[in-house]
Formats: sequence, C-alpha cells, structure tokens
Amino acid sequence: MRKFLLSPGIWSSLFPVIGLSRATKDGPRDWRLVLMWLSFGIGLALAVGTVLDKSRQAELDERGE
Repeated sequence: MRKFLLSPGIWSSLFPVIGLSRATKDGPRDWRLVLMWLSFGIGLALAVGTVLDKSRQAELDERGE
C-alpha cells in the first residue's frame, strides 16, 4: 500500500480529478465529459500498472532471477 501512496505517478494522475469533478458539476454534459473521465481512468490505470511493474521487477531483482 505504501508503494502506491508514495508514488509520484499516482499523485500526478489524481490531481486532474479536482478540475474534472468541477467540470462534471458545473459544465455541460456531453461527449467531451465522457472522454475526460475516460482519459482520467486510463491515466490512473497506467500509473497503477507502472507501480505494480516496478514492484514486481524489484522482487525479481532481489531474488536474483
């Protein structure tokens, strides 16, 4: 869990949710809003995948494989 909380990639992918939530609340509801949420989700998934990949690679390096 700590590896996710301390990852700058995770933090940088979470910051856009502030503006995105405001756009959802105040802005028009159209296809662009769906694309914004989709791009946010993809960015977050990429950040999580990168953290998991680095963690697995570190485990393999420790074992000497």
